[in-house]
Amino acid sequence: MIKTVKSLATVWLGGCSGCHMSFLDLDEWLIDLASQIELVYSPLVDIKEYPHNVDIVLVEGAIANAEHLKTIHIIRERSHILVSFGDCAVTGNVTALRNPLGSAESVLQHFYIEMADTHGQIPQASVPPLLDKVVPVHTVVPVDVYLPGCPPSATRIKSVLEVLLQGKTPVLEGREMIKFG
Repeated sequence: MIKTVKSLATVWLGGCSGCHMSFLDLDEWLIDLASQIELVYSPLVDIKEYPHNVDIVLVEGAIANAEHLKTIHIIRERSHILVSFGDCAVTGNVTALRNPLGSAESVLQHFYIEMADTHGQIPQASVPPLLDKVVPVHTVVPVDVYLPGCPPSATRIKSVLEVLLQGKTPVLEGREMIKFG
């Protein structure tokens, strides 16, 4: 663990943004948090490039496309503590429901061509290629802390962040802290 936490980032990969909505449910504690850290990257702020030397990053979502794959490697390289934030990041969860349907190509073919009402076509422009399988974050890069939940409650998020801000490793025990879903 790091001694003094100065920076926090949040990242949204393949997921629904529910974990970020739960983060916002921290309500007044966000003011306390803001007095302790600098939010250096997030979908909640307008910063285009992931910075170097991020103390803690909360990564929401699974790895579902080529852009996610590239991004998670950059995040891991530039972050001290990576928190797998929510069930999609921890297990693949809802994002991985497409896995039993086959390869990325077969999924795209089925839903954009075969199921199309008229003029089906597979999106090409500005769309990152899908990976054949959606995978949780830890299958691609090392994860330091797992924060399950779909989404994790604000109480659970706060308890993990409070411990990390003290430079300690959070221990998630009991049903309220480790329950999935």
